Order: sequence, then C-alpha cells, then structure tokens
Amino acid sequence: MAYVIAEPCIGTKDTACVDACPVDCIHPKKDEAAYETSELLYIDPVECIDCGACVPVCPVSAIFALDDLPEKWAHFAEINAKYFNR
Repeated sequence: MAYVIAEPCIGTKDTACVDACPVDCIHPKKDEAAYETSELLYIDPVECIDCGACVPVCPVSAIFALDDLPEKWAHFAEINAKYFNR
C-alpha cells in the first residue's frame, strides 16, 4: 500500500484527492451510492501507483504514505484495504 487516508478525512470527504488521482484509486466518488454513507474516502492499496498527487490537494492533511502514517492512525491502513476487499 502506497498511501492511506486517515482520521482527518472523517466527516470532511473533500474530493480534491479523487480529482487529482491519475489512476482512479480513491473512492467513493460523489456520484457513487456509497459516498453518502461512508464516513471517509479510501485509497485502493493495489491500484495506487505511489505518485503522491493526492497528498498536497487534501485540505485536511489526511493522506499519508504508509511509512509516514502516524502510529495513532495505523489501523487506517487496514480500514482502507478492507473497503476494497483487499
């Protein structure tokens, strides 16, 4: 897994990262049914190409490289993966 969306995204779900992603690996999008019920956005750990394009556009600094993910949010790596059944 290259990047992980963590706790600061909860309740925000700003989709600037979705628009910045060149490989469409961040979901749910605003037009997907799951968007309304999801508490945050998720990065597909298999599809992510580790480009980092999503990081600077996140207004709440919720996206971290796996190696830089704060320990208090380490469980978000699994949360992101589970969303995609990975």
